[in-house]
Amino acid sequence: MSLTSDPPLAKTVAEPEDLSTLKVVPVRHPWRWVAIAATAVVLAQFVHGLATNTGWEWRVFAEFLTAEVILKAVWTTLQLTFYGTVLGFALGIVLAFMRLSQSRFLRTVAFGYIWAFRSIPLIVQLLFWFNLAYLYKELQFGIPFGPGFFSFDTMGLVGAMSAAVLGLALHQAAYAAEIVRGGVLAVDGGQLEAAAALGIPRLRQIRRIVLPQAMRSILPNAANEVISLFKGTSIVSVMAIGELFYQVQVIYGRNGRVVPLLMVATAWYILLTSALSVVQYYVERHYAKGAVR
Repeated sequence: MSLTSDPPLAKTVAEPEDLSTLKVVPVRHPWRWVAIAATAVVLAQFVHGLATNTGWEWRVFAEFLTAEVILKAVWTTLQLTFYGTVLGFALGIVLAFMRLSQSRFLRTVAFGYIWAFRSIPLIVQLLFWFNLAYLYKELQFGIPFGPGFFSFDTMGLVGAMSAAVLGLALHQAAYAAEIVRGGVLAVDGGQLEAAAALGIPRLRQIRRIVLPQAMRSILPNAANEVISLFKGTSIVSVMAIGELFYQVQVIYGRNGRVVPLLMVATAWYILLTSALSVVQYYVERHYAKGAVR
């Protein structure tokens, strides 16, 4: 007697359903709508307070927003930002490549500079340069530890504006050096090796290969530093320089309209910071060619 097994049952393949007949139910996010509604209510209350609270004194705000003295102060602020940025990043680039140098001496000098100027508060640096004439009446040039051939009077050499630009630029250079160094290190070292194998000079490697790629990493942080410097120029008010914040303080010290004058400064800071952000966007898009599709 032989045992025979039953043949395996044939697997039935289900007929594919018509997907067009399926009802698609979107994912619901009830708490997201709750957050949106709460934010809208808070924003509406804030705007209502701005419009109805007489303490804001919008008439005084409109009167001083484009006043000649305020426009001159804005121009001074822009000058301080421009000179501090240009000189700071120029020196920062040099310091960055000194830190990347094969020379231990250059690396030590650059590290010492960055350590010192990042450690000392900016206000201390500004006051030091502003009072340079107190420490050194004149600067002599000649034989070290010997007689001098000619000299400069430091009182006339370093004024309030010069001291402010010098302090801002030297302070900015320490941070710019680390930003540039980080951007350069982000570039693949194999590209430099390939360029060196092709006989491309070192300076051209940096100018045509390293910096265009490093700019994608440098620009966001550099833009943040420029914006911080723009707002940080208000600290030079301790030197009685007529920049925006100092001039606003002078005006509300006379008329007692503190809040509307502070809003004038706030409006100008927001306006110019927004303009810098727009410039940053287009510059970043330019250097992102070939990397972002």
